[in-house]
Amino acid sequence: QVQLVESGGGLVQAGGSLNLSCAASGSIGSIRSMGWYRQAPGKQRESVATITGGGITNYPDSVKGRFTVSINDAKNTVYLQMDSLKPEDTAVYYCNLIVWTTRGTGVEYWGRGTQVTVSS
Repeated sequence: QVQLVESGGGLVQAGGSLNLSCAASGSIGSIRSMGWYRQAPGKQRESVATITGGGITNYPDSVKGRFTVSINDAKNTVYLQMDSLKPEDTAVYYCNLIVWTTRGTGVEYWGRGTQVTVSS
């Protein structure tokens, strides 16, 4: 079984920074991508940062230039550095992992989420 454990959420004032981390454990195999999604109350879950096993990153315009995703392959850990935080960044942040199967498809795993609250 694969487990994802997030840490680093909390309360921060607008303009501040937080760093989230997510450690994957278990029979992971080959990583297709890791990343972070968030879900605010009453809204759909949205992607905020993804990084492929080859190091290609992707961000939506809403966080581009403020958030940075990175991965430590040796530790199967993905990080999210969040700077210049805004109240609209308040949400539960979920870690996501997609691993390759032997059939060339992907299997997706989710963490339980960590709360990020940005006060104005």
